[in-house]
Amino acid sequence: MTEEAPARVVLGAAGEDVAERFLTRRGMVLLDRNWRCREGEIDLVMRDGDVVVVCEVKTRRSTSFGVPVEAVTRAKLARLRRLAGCWLREHPAVGARGVRLDVVGLLRGPDGTFAVDHRPGVGQ
Repeated sequence: MTEEAPARVVLGAAGEDVAERFLTRRGMVLLDRNWRCREGEIDLVMRDGDVVVVCEVKTRRSTSFGVPVEAVTRAKLARLRRLAGCWLREHPAVGARGVRLDVVGLLRGPDGTFAVDHRPGVGQ
C-alpha cells in the first residue's frame, strides 16, 4: 500500500490480511486473493479439505452502520456465487468436491486489534 492510498483501502487490505491468517490457522489453504474478472472480485479463495471456500471480507472501524457481516446483502451473495463459478471454470485443476461461501467480518478496535466474526456457509 502506498501512503496515498485512501484509509478505507488500507483498512480493507489489513482486514484481508487478518482474515487470511485467521482462516489458515484453522487449517484452510489460500488458493487466491483479490481474484478479479469482468464480473467482479473475490477477496479470498481458500481450500477447506476438498471444498473451495469463496470468502467475502468486510472490515469496519465501528458498528454505526451495523456489524460488518450485515453489509453482505443477498445481491452480494448472488454475485459471489457467480464469481465462484467463474473462478472454478478458470481453475479446473483444483478438483473441488464442493463450494462454500463464507463471510469474515472484522471490527478494528481503537487499539488496532481486530475482532473476527467468521460465518461459514452463508446463504446456502
